[in-house]
Amino acid sequence: MNARHLRIAVGATAALGLGIAAYLTYARYAHATIACATGGCETVQGSRYAELAGIPVAVLGLTTYTFVLGTAFFEGPLARAAGAATALAGALFGVYLLVMQLVVIDALCQWCLASDVVLDALAVACLLRLRTHVLAENP
Repeated sequence: MNARHLRIAVGATAALGLGIAAYLTYARYAHATIACATGGCETVQGSRYAELAGIPVAVLGLTTYTFVLGTAFFEGPLARAAGAATALAGALFGVYLLVMQLVVIDALCQWCLASDVVLDALAVACLLRLRTHVLAENP
């Protein structure tokens, strides 16, 4: 995959995640019921793990996806590294939240799981994008 295709993949994947996070952020602030097939979304969203330092996790996701999407518009090494670091941190935080859902909350949120999958794919795309830059400079 060339650098252009990876930028497009990062942008499209980040946009997908942005949509998920925007929906969850909207539902939180509008006090709307979340469409949920697993039956655990409201439980997860109402738990103390739905916030970090008083900031809703959905807003953190919104910020993360927006930032990584922004890095896709730039070709430089700083944009590649910043996108990769942010996506990787998001994916690791997603693992923590998944463990909390499974072990502590005892409920699963389909939207959170979807976001986890998107974050994982985004981290892979960002790391591949970073790798193509490193390989191009060190043939």
